[in-house]
Amino acid sequence: MTTMSSFEDADTEEKLTCFQLTVYHPNQDNNNVFQGLRFFNRERLSSMEVVNFGRSSNLCHYTLQDKQVSRVQFSLQPFKQFNNSVLSFEIKNLSKKTSLLVDNMELGYLNKMDLPGRCIVRFGEYQFLMEKEDGESLEYFETRFVLAPRSLLEERHYGMPVPENGFYSSTLPTEMDENEY
Repeated sequence: MTTMSSFEDADTEEKLTCFQLTVYHPNQDNNNVFQGLRFFNRERLSSMEVVNFGRSSNLCHYTLQDKQVSRVQFSLQPFKQFNNSVLSFEIKNLSKKTSLLVDNMELGYLNKMDLPGRCIVRFGEYQFLMEKEDGESLEYFETRFVLAPRSLLEERHYGMPVPENGFYSSTLPTEMDENEY
């Protein structure tokens, strides 16, 4: 009778879905709004867990140090879509005071939606570029935070630039002669 080594006996390692969040706030250098986040480290979380973002360290897994942020601003919940073998995520706005913009779709209080594989989520002056890299595991996923050096709305690698006010207009801007104002 032969004995199996612990290597042969070990569970097969599965690649985890990684949810990368690149974050930006215009005053991130002057205050510590992101001090509750650990940057560039992957954190492993259970797919059974709802992950809350907000100001309250008692209620949120990821905290933002800012009185303008709700105690619980929004949540991410992993799920598996029918006939799909990878984790998907839904985002839910839990703030009564602030709408959440996912790309340019507005989510009011308690509204939720499935997150695309790549999108910009905004509320107040906060910007989160959320990018999902699919993995095999349904039990766990990872998060990884990156601090953006400048506004994500100005980044060309994301796609179409977004105007300063954050909304697209269906009317084209008109040129004015300097004598017309």
